This record gives sequence, C-alpha cells and structure tokens, in this order.
Amino acid sequence: MTGENSLTKKERIAVLVYFPVHIVLLPLLLGVLVLREKLDEATANFLIYAVGTLYMFLLLGRFLRREFDPFCDRIGRCALQIGGSYLAIIAFNSLFVLLLYLISGDTEIMNPNNEVIIGMATDRPGMIKAMGVFLAPIVEELLFRAGLFGSLRRKNRTAAYIVSILAFSLYHVGAYLLLDLRYLFFVLQYLPASWLLARSYEKSGSIWTSIFLHMLINAVSLAGIEGLASL
Repeated sequence: MTGENSLTKKERIAVLVYFPVHIVLLPLLLGVLVLREKLDEATANFLIYAVGTLYMFLLLGRFLRREFDPFCDRIGRCALQIGGSYLAIIAFNSLFVLLLYLISGDTEIMNPNNEVIIGMATDRPGMIKAMGVFLAPIVEELLFRAGLFGSLRRKNRTAAYIVSILAFSLYHVGAYLLLDLRYLFFVLQYLPASWLLARSYEKSGSIWTSIFLHMLINAVSLAGIEGLASL
C-alpha cells in the first residue's frame, strides 16, 4: 500500500476474532429470534451491523482516525480511485447481466441476496438504507480489506487478493448455497467489486477510500432497489 498506516497487532487480532462473531454467531443468535417472531428479518440484519459498527469504533477507532489523514492528504487520488472503480463495477456488472442472459436466456433471474434486500427494504426502508449505506461498508471493509486483505498482504500479495476476493464474494451468497448450489453462479457478480475494493485500499493507502467506494455502491444499488419496489 502506498501509505504506511496499517493495523497494529492488537487491532489485527481484534478484527480477525470478530469474523466468526459477525459471520456465524450473531446471524445464528438473531436468526433464532426471527424464527420465534421476536424480531423481523430487517431488524435482525440491522442489529448485526449495528453491533459490528460499535465494535469496530470501540476497538479500531484509532486505526480509522490514522487512516483518515492519508485520505485527506491524497484526496484527489482517492477520489479518482472511487470514481474509476465505480465506473469499472458498472461495466463488469453489465457483462455479468449479459453472461446471465447467454447462459439462462433470462435476465429476470435475480441474485438471492438482492431479493432478500428488496423484501427488507420494502418493509423497513429507512433501517435498510442506514445499514447498507453507512453500517455495512464500515464493518465489511474493516473485516475483509483492513483485516483479511491487509493481514495476508504482509506475507503474500497475490494470496491476499485471492483469499479476500473469494471470501467477500462467498460471504454474500454462501447462506443461499444451502438452498440451491446453482446460486454459486452469483459469486461471479461480486468478484469485480471485491477486487476493486481491495485495489482501491491498496492504491490509495487509506481504508476510507474503500469504505466510501463501498458506500457509493450500496447507495446506488439501494436507490435502484427502491425504484423496483415502487413499481
């Protein structure tokens, strides 16, 4: 990375320890409450990311503060990374839609993760906007980019990209594979964004670049989902 800021050993441990909590423990715990009709699905998902955001600010607040300086010092470079990466994501997503059509002949087949978000956004639009635009990018960038990618990059840059890209992509569709293995195809849709988020972090030297890029991706996506829901 162009910047020298990185997680300290204690911060790295704090991030990596939270992985199973965020991916397994909290979803299982809150999933039980959803099944018992104590919580709705949107609230459960919001709580997962709200807890994660609180955890990250408490244990990695200093890291986020350190990372903000290089972002401000290289604001032009960071803005180019965000803008260029987002345009590339649009292009890659268009190619994915074309590939989906060539394989299935139907562009109406939807990513299962997007289907769930559409349902939650219809029921709790404000809550899902807050989760998607503000909470999720902070939690996921600290987990997958600062934590996983940053830790592995210290030893092997290629492995860091491969592992973080696959982990982030599988994270978004993994739960649905228990229902239908064909959903594995939608992992392809997340690969470009996963790569570009890691690349923007590496090239800019600040985790805030990938956080803001992630916020932009989710904000535009949620705006599109809101449009679909209103049809």
